[in-house]
Order: sequence, then structure tokens, then C-alpha cells
Amino acid sequence: MKVINLHQDEKDLIRLATENNRHAQHQIYAKFSPKMLSVCRQYIKDVHQAEDIMITAFMKVFTNLKNFESKGSFEGWIRRIMVNESISFVRAQKRVSFLEDEYYAEGSFNNIESNFSVEDIQSLIDSLPDGYRMIFNLYAIEGYKHKEIAEMLNINEGTSKSQLSHARKMLQEQINKLKNYENGTE
Repeated sequence: MKVINLHQDEKDLIRLATENNRHAQHQIYAKFSPKMLSVCRQYIKDVHQAEDIMITAFMKVFTNLKNFESKGSFEGWIRRIMVNESISFVRAQKRVSFLEDEYYAEGSFNNIESNFSVEDIQSLIDSLPDGYRMIFNLYAIEGYKHKEIAEMLNINEGTSKSQLSHARKMLQEQINKLKNYENGTE
């Protein structure tokens, strides 16, 4: 059995994992699984289902590791697999639909009050309809452009923009309700 140093170079770790070295695969899993569970959790409300999807996605990571070309970050490559697997799961549940609505309004939504906890914000995002939540996560969290989202989800670019606009509006309304509740004005 080969011993791997804890501070192994990432390229060596990837190479060993590609050769089915279980210890190397475990190190990769241990290093990235907390972040990747968070990625899956953005798309899937139930943490147990999100964990199942993450594990399935890691199986795809290890199966396709030989295809990683080191052109971008390894973490980014894993993250993309997690996002795609999460989207596939949501679609398979047939809970997501996108309204072909070309109306959208560009608006500022970068000033969420800092007194909201991560759990509060996640709860607000979770309350969005699946389509809104998926577009919001892809755009605002993952940083995809509307054109990329449209191609990924097989929708119109305008639909992506519209869904984001509706998601932002709904989140802003929920934030305002929370603020009013906390201030005792509602």
C-alpha cells in the first residue's frame, strides 16, 4: 500500500485517484465534500437528498477523473459536476417549470442586511419556487451568465432573465416582511 503525505500536491493526488488509489480518493472526498454538500444543498431543500446527490456526483467525479484536463481549477470542475447532478435530480422530480415570460426588470439586490444569518438567507432562498431558485443559484451564487443558464436548462435567455427578476422580487418582498416583523411594524 502506498502512503500519501498529507500535503500531497493536488496533481499527484489526482493522478493517484485516477489510478483508483482509495486513500487518494478519500482525501479528495474529505477535502471537497463539505463545500460540495453546500452546493447541492442550494438546489435541493432536503439535506439528506442533497447528501445522496453529492455522493452520486462524487462517483461521477471519480469515474471521470481521467477527463479532467487541468485547464481550470479542480474544485471548479467538481463543483460543475455537483451543479449538473443537482439540476438533473430536480428535473427528474418534475417539480421545476419555467414560464416563458420575457418580462424582466434589472434591479439592485446586493444589499442584504448583514443581521440576517446564513440560515435565514438559505431559508428565504429555499422558499422560492424550484425554477426561480435554480436560476437564482446559477446566476447569483454560481456566477453563470444568462446565455449559459439558458443553454444548460434548454430555455430562452429571456426566460432566465425573467425568472431571476421574479426570484429577486420575491426575495426582496420576503426580506421586507422579515425586517418589518423584526421591527414590530407587521
